[in-house]
Amino acid sequence: MNTRRLHIGPGKAYLPGWENVDIFSNVKADIYGSALALPYPIETFDLIYCCHVLEHLNRNMTLAALSHWRSLLKPGGVLRLAVPDFDAIVEVYNKTKSLTSVLGLLYGGQKFLLDQHCVVFDKATLTRDLKAVGFRDVREWDWRKTDHAMFDDYSQAYLPHLEKEKGKGKLMSLNLEAMK
Repeated sequence: MNTRRLHIGPGKAYLPGWENVDIFSNVKADIYGSALALPYPIETFDLIYCCHVLEHLNRNMTLAALSHWRSLLKPGGVLRLAVPDFDAIVEVYNKTKSLTSVLGLLYGGQKFLLDQHCVVFDKATLTRDLKAVGFRDVREWDWRKTDHAMFDDYSQAYLPHLEKEKGKGKLMSLNLEAMK
């Protein structure tokens, strides 16, 4: 059986064997376009992976994006998401009292127009939104146990930076997946 996998917003983490779609033409992708209007027929994919993209959409567009992505999944297909984890952000801030250390997670890099975050998520809020558009079996996923673990992306974001292997860092990404 031929499994089709879609990677929305690869940025610097182009995944071989996946269909990579990005809005920015200065990164490697197979197709360039908006995550809100992907050019595929409904029920095309077995797995959709979207890492640190959803927070860049206007908060009123969250349900529309999730609904669109759900429509692209085959029955039983999985949407795998990674977004900045608001609970982890608050925990780090409360521990360090350093707003500077979490600004990028809250607001994005802001180096260009679309490099800004418009919404934050915690596990309860993202779970609610996934269920609201018809997803089920929402669960956390571990980046170490995926076939794309060797591609360092924001699903592996830790503070202090690069402390993921030493066990000293705090995972700053909320990694949830849900089934259609």
